[in-house]
Amino acid sequence: MAEPGEGEEVEPASEALLLMAGGDAEEIVEVVDLEPPGPDDLADEIEDVDLEDVAAWEEDEGLEEGMEAHDDSEVTFSKHTASVFCVSLDPKTNTLAVTGGEDDKAFVWRVSDGELLFECTGHKDSVTCVGFSYDSTFVATGDMGGFIKVWRVDTKEEIWSFEVGDLEWTEWHPQSPVLLAGTADGNCWMWKIPSGECKTFQGPNCPATCGRVLPDGRRAVVGYEDGTVRIWDLKQGNSLHVLKGNEGHQGPLTCVASQKDGSLILTGSVDCHAKLINSATGKVVSVFKAESKPAAEEEAESNSVESLGFCNVMPLAAIGYLDGTLAIYDLVTQTLRHQCQHESGIVQLLWEESSPVVYTCSLDGAVRLWDARSGKLISEYRGHSAEILDFALNKDASLVVTTSGDHQAKVFCVQQPDR
Repeated sequence: MAEPGEGEEVEPASEALLLMAGGDAEEIVEVVDLEPPGPDDLADEIEDVDLEDVAAWEEDEGLEEGMEAHDDSEVTFSKHTASVFCVSLDPKTNTLAVTGGEDDKAFVWRVSDGELLFECTGHKDSVTCVGFSYDSTFVATGDMGGFIKVWRVDTKEEIWSFEVGDLEWTEWHPQSPVLLAGTADGNCWMWKIPSGECKTFQGPNCPATCGRVLPDGRRAVVGYEDGTVRIWDLKQGNSLHVLKGNEGHQGPLTCVASQKDGSLILTGSVDCHAKLINSATGKVVSVFKAESKPAAEEEAESNSVESLGFCNVMPLAAIGYLDGTLAIYDLVTQTLRHQCQHESGIVQLLWEESSPVVYTCSLDGAVRLWDARSGKLISEYRGHSAEILDFALNKDASLVVTTSGDHQAKVFCVQQPDR
């Protein structure tokens, strides 16, 4: 914020006031002695100024200048020195978080007080993928350059590492110490940890942009930059279904999700569409596209699907778009049930484990809770001074851990007494 009067000719009286706000009495006397009009006139003006008001003004200006917003968080983790890209909670106890950032660093820390447990050292590029194994024994960290490391949580020791091509995503198997990864050359990798026994799944010659192991643990769905979707048999190493052309997407895949029983899959793309797919047959059941707000054609074209997911307790699905639209669909009728608008783009969404409440984080730095039955906003939490880039929700939906472009991770207590 510019100082008062910056760029303008300063009247002597206002010059004296500025000095009083930042200087001492002697400086004011000097100004009064040196500048016209006479000392008596200036002294009269100075007497009218309340020093407490000046101090309060300074304090308010400082707040505005520093953009210190209201902070709803309980804990702030500040060890990162650049944007924090990703976060994961340990699934067994939900007491530990791992975060990775643009500073080429990953940290494992305690959610309750932000206490650092250990740093995952040795990365030489932005850490974009982090996650705990299904039993919280291991934590994996991966950087954009393709260097993946696995650490044993209890001993804080690195037990395995591997270098692949440029890394797109990693994910742990839901029932065993097996790690999967997708790379820019179209390969998907699968390793047993810590033995390192490896299997690869060759996709089209373009990046494998997103992937998810299905709940049965035997299959995985992978999306590719050319719009192709493949469902892989992890044991046999072959693709069970390939959706391409009109069946696939007309742009790169951005996200995939699976229903709790694995029977239905959702895929999202920069082509603005989400597709509902039967995982057993590989057939597209329905295609969802948000009802665009009036906008320029190029804006509508750029309204990519950024995140999606299924509700566990009702036949509902949520889709989050770059233009800030949260669309709630009824899976029985395959119709739009609610459309909830955000001021800026949705980065990610997550459903509560055991209720029809969906959480969103967005580029405006807020976490919001929505009741999917009514489409109403339940609550909103703020504390970051930049966009939220990732977030995680604990099992009982009492805590949200967020990461942001402001170099911080935060823990928000979101438990509602009436839920």
